[in-house]
Amino acid sequence: MNRIAGLAVATALMLGGCVPLVLGAGGAAAVGASQDRGLEQAVDDNEIAFEINRKLLAKNPDLYSGVSTQVRKGRVLLTGSVPKPEDRVTVTRLVWTIGGVREVINELKVGEKGGFSQSVSDTTISTKLRTRLTADGDITGRNYSIETVQGTIYLMGTARDKAELDRVIAHARDISGVRNVVSYVEVKSPAQ
Repeated sequence: MNRIAGLAVATALMLGGCVPLVLGAGGAAAVGASQDRGLEQAVDDNEIAFEINRKLLAKNPDLYSGVSTQVRKGRVLLTGSVPKPEDRVTVTRLVWTIGGVREVINELKVGEKGGFSQSVSDTTISTKLRTRLTADGDITGRNYSIETVQGTIYLMGTARDKAELDRVIAHARDISGVRNVVSYVEVKSPAQ
Protein backbone atom coordinates (compact mmCIF):
# COMPACT_ATOMS: atom_id res chain seq x y z
CA MET A 1 0.00 0.00 0.00
CA ASN A 2 2.86 2.42 0.81
CA ARG A 3 4.27 1.78 -2.65
CA ILE A 4 0.95 2.71 -4.27
CA ALA A 5 0.66 5.84 -2.12
CA GLY A 6 4.20 6.86 -3.07
CA LEU A 7 3.46 6.30 -6.74
CA ALA A 8 0.26 8.36 -6.46
CA VAL A 9 2.12 11.25 -4.83
CA ALA A 10 4.89 11.14 -7.45
CA THR A 11 2.32 11.08 -10.27
CA ALA A 12 0.42 14.00 -8.78
CA LEU A 13 3.64 16.00 -8.48
CA MET A 14 4.61 15.21 -12.05
CA LEU A 15 1.17 16.14 -13.38
CA GLY A 16 1.22 19.25 -11.24
CA GLY A 17 4.37 20.20 -13.09
CA CYS A 18 2.45 20.19 -16.37
CA VAL A 19 0.16 22.99 -15.28
CA PRO A 20 2.99 25.50 -14.78
CA LEU A 21 4.45 24.49 -18.14
CA VAL A 22 1.18 25.05 -19.99
CA LEU A 23 0.32 28.17 -18.03
CA GLY A 24 3.97 29.19 -18.02
CA ALA A 25 4.13 29.10 -21.81
CA GLY A 26 1.05 31.31 -22.04
CA GLY A 27 2.33 33.54 -19.28
CA ALA A 28 5.71 33.68 -20.95
CA ALA A 29 4.03 34.94 -24.10
CA ALA A 30 2.33 37.76 -22.22
CA VAL A 31 5.22 38.65 -19.94
CA GLY A 32 8.05 37.88 -22.36
CA ALA A 33 6.77 40.37 -24.88
CA SER A 34 7.19 43.14 -22.31
CA GLN A 35 10.50 42.03 -20.76
CA ASP A 36 14.02 42.76 -21.90
CA ARG A 37 14.62 39.09 -22.64
CA GLY A 38 11.80 38.81 -25.21
CA LEU A 39 9.19 36.16 -25.90
CA GLU A 40 11.43 33.44 -27.33
CA GLN A 41 13.94 33.67 -24.48
CA ALA A 42 11.15 33.68 -21.86
CA VAL A 43 9.70 30.49 -23.35
CA ASP A 44 13.17 28.88 -23.50
CA ASP A 45 13.75 29.80 -19.85
CA ASN A 46 10.40 28.25 -18.84
CA GLU A 47 11.30 25.06 -20.69
CA ILE A 48 14.67 24.90 -18.91
CA ALA A 49 13.01 25.41 -15.51
CA PHE A 50 10.43 22.72 -16.26
CA GLU A 51 13.14 20.26 -17.32
CA ILE A 52 15.19 20.98 -14.18
CA ASN A 53 12.17 20.29 -11.98
CA ARG A 54 11.28 17.14 -13.93
CA LYS A 55 14.81 15.75 -13.61
CA LEU A 56 15.10 16.68 -9.92
CA LEU A 57 11.82 14.93 -9.15
CA ALA A 58 12.88 11.83 -11.07
CA LYS A 59 16.29 11.78 -9.37
CA ASN A 60 15.15 12.40 -5.80
CA PRO A 61 11.86 13.91 -4.54
CA ASP A 62 13.69 15.34 -1.49
CA LEU A 63 16.01 17.31 -3.77
CA TYR A 64 13.03 18.49 -5.80
CA SER A 65 11.23 19.79 -2.73
CA GLY A 66 14.30 21.58 -1.34
CA VAL A 67 15.56 23.32 -4.49
CA SER A 68 14.16 26.45 -6.11
CA THR A 69 15.26 27.57 -9.55
CA GLN A 70 15.22 30.87 -11.38
CA VAL A 71 16.16 30.94 -15.05
CA ARG A 72 16.94 34.14 -16.96
CA LYS A 73 18.54 34.06 -20.42
CA GLY A 74 19.85 30.53 -19.80
CA ARG A 75 21.42 31.48 -16.46
CA VAL A 76 20.16 29.17 -13.70
CA LEU A 77 20.13 30.25 -10.07
CA LEU A 78 19.71 27.41 -7.57
CA THR A 79 18.51 28.33 -4.08
CA GLY A 80 17.10 26.42 -1.14
CA SER A 81 18.62 23.65 0.91
CA VAL A 82 19.84 20.11 0.40
CA PRO A 83 20.61 17.46 3.05
CA LYS A 84 24.26 16.70 2.15
CA PRO A 85 27.20 18.54 0.56
CA GLU A 86 27.35 16.03 -2.28
CA ASP A 87 23.73 16.90 -3.14
CA ARG A 88 24.88 20.40 -4.16
CA VAL A 89 27.21 18.78 -6.70
CA THR A 90 24.52 16.33 -7.86
CA VAL A 91 22.04 19.14 -8.53
CA THR A 92 24.63 21.25 -10.38
CA ARG A 93 25.63 18.33 -12.60
CA LEU A 94 22.00 17.54 -13.32
CA VAL A 95 21.30 21.13 -14.40
CA TRP A 96 24.28 21.13 -16.77
CA THR A 97 22.74 18.17 -18.65
CA ILE A 98 19.87 20.37 -19.85
CA GLY A 99 20.11 22.08 -23.22
CA GLY A 100 20.12 25.86 -23.24
CA VAL A 101 21.81 26.26 -19.85
CA ARG A 102 24.70 28.70 -20.19
CA GLU A 103 25.53 29.29 -16.51
CA VAL A 104 24.71 27.61 -13.18
CA ILE A 105 24.84 29.69 -10.00
CA ASN A 106 24.68 27.37 -7.00
CA GLU A 107 23.49 29.13 -3.82
CA LEU A 108 22.18 25.92 -2.23
CA LYS A 109 22.68 25.63 1.52
CA VAL A 110 23.46 22.32 3.20
CA GLY A 111 21.20 21.47 6.12
CA GLU A 112 17.61 21.63 7.23
CA LYS A 113 14.98 23.75 5.57
CA GLY A 114 13.91 26.84 7.48
CA GLY A 115 10.45 25.59 8.46
CA PHE A 116 6.96 27.00 7.98
CA SER A 117 7.43 30.34 9.77
CA GLN A 118 10.64 31.02 7.83
CA SER A 119 8.87 30.16 4.59
CA VAL A 120 6.07 32.62 5.40
CA SER A 121 8.63 35.30 6.28
CA ASP A 122 10.55 34.71 3.03
CA THR A 123 7.35 34.88 0.96
CA THR A 124 6.38 38.12 2.70
CA ILE A 125 9.79 39.64 1.98
CA SER A 126 9.61 38.68 -1.72
CA THR A 127 6.07 40.06 -1.99
CA LYS A 128 7.03 43.35 -0.35
CA LEU A 129 9.99 43.76 -2.68
CA ARG A 130 7.92 42.90 -5.77
CA THR A 131 5.34 45.49 -4.67
CA ARG A 132 8.02 48.15 -4.17
CA LEU A 133 9.59 47.47 -7.56
CA THR A 134 6.22 47.62 -9.29
CA ALA A 135 5.30 50.89 -7.56
CA ASP A 136 8.63 52.59 -8.28
CA GLY A 137 8.30 54.44 -11.59
CA ASP A 138 12.08 54.52 -12.02
CA ILE A 139 12.34 50.70 -12.06
CA THR A 140 11.17 48.21 -14.69
CA GLY A 141 10.10 45.64 -12.10
CA ARG A 142 9.09 42.94 -14.57
CA ASN A 143 12.75 42.54 -15.56
CA TYR A 144 13.64 41.09 -12.15
CA SER A 145 13.24 37.68 -10.55
CA ILE A 146 13.15 37.59 -6.76
CA GLU A 147 13.75 34.61 -4.48
CA THR A 148 14.10 34.88 -0.71
CA VAL A 149 15.66 32.03 1.27
CA GLN A 150 16.10 32.29 5.04
CA GLY A 151 16.10 36.09 4.89
CA THR A 152 18.52 36.36 1.96
CA ILE A 153 17.09 37.97 -1.19
CA TYR A 154 18.49 36.64 -4.47
CA LEU A 155 17.96 38.88 -7.50
CA MET A 156 18.24 37.99 -11.18
CA GLY A 157 17.31 39.91 -14.28
CA THR A 158 18.41 42.90 -16.28
CA ALA A 159 18.76 46.48 -15.05
CA ARG A 160 18.53 49.38 -17.51
CA ASP A 161 21.55 50.95 -15.81
CA LYS A 162 23.56 50.96 -12.59
CA ALA A 163 21.26 53.57 -11.02
CA GLU A 164 18.25 51.29 -11.48
CA LEU A 165 20.10 48.35 -9.94
CA ASP A 166 21.16 50.50 -6.99
CA ARG A 167 17.49 51.48 -6.42
CA VAL A 168 16.40 47.82 -6.52
CA ILE A 169 19.06 46.81 -3.98
CA ALA A 170 18.17 49.78 -1.74
CA HIS A 171 14.50 48.73 -1.75
CA ALA A 172 15.54 45.16 -0.86
CA ARG A 173 17.79 46.20 2.01
CA ASP A 174 15.07 48.44 3.45
CA ILE A 175 12.66 45.54 4.09
CA SER A 176 12.38 44.25 7.66
CA GLY A 177 13.74 40.73 8.11
CA VAL A 178 16.24 40.90 5.24
CA ARG A 179 19.62 39.55 6.29
CA ASN A 180 21.44 39.85 2.98
CA VAL A 181 20.89 40.81 -0.67
CA VAL A 182 22.70 38.85 -3.39
CA SER A 183 22.51 40.26 -6.91
CA TYR A 184 23.03 38.30 -10.12
CA VAL A 185 21.47 41.12 -12.13
CA GLU A 186 23.06 42.04 -15.44
CA VAL A 187 23.29 45.74 -16.26
CA LYS A 188 22.46 46.63 -19.85
CA SER A 189 25.28 48.09 -21.85
CA PRO A 190 24.50 51.51 -23.37
CA ALA A 191 24.31 49.95 -26.87
CA GLN A 192 21.45 47.59 -25.92
